Amino acid sequence: MPANQQIHVSAAVITDSEGRILLVRKRNTPFFMQPGGKLDAGETPEQALIRELHEELQLDITLEQLHPLGQFTDMAANEANHTLIADMFRIEKVSGDIVPAAEIEEILWLSPEDSAIHALAPLTLNKVIPLLNRMG
Repeated sequence: MPANQQIHVSAAVITDSEGRILLVRKRNTPFFMQPGGKLDAGETPEQALIRELHEELQLDITLEQLHPLGQFTDMAANEANHTLIADMFRIEKVSGDIVPAAEIEEILWLSPEDSAIHALAPLTLNKVIPLLNRMG
């Protein structure tokens, strides 16, 4: 296996009124990360994220709710020797209950001051948290 395979995902930065960020932990993994997932063949990053949020958290998101933040790259959290390429979108308001489903075992609303006490995926720790700190 080549030492640096790539995984392309689409992920959401969802915050609440208290400035906390929604993170998920997949079953049998230690790291919390943004909700989202891999693109299916022929899907745009937006389509993949809308599908993944519905499958994983029972959220119904529209295209108009997605605000592009850019594409970010870091080490994959749960797959050795893989680089993660993530199209990130901010979602400012979600309605309804957020319910872990599919492979999601746990959700967490993370306060910025609590980021040191949880196992966070590299992309979350190295790119998303600093981005949110800059955005205020």
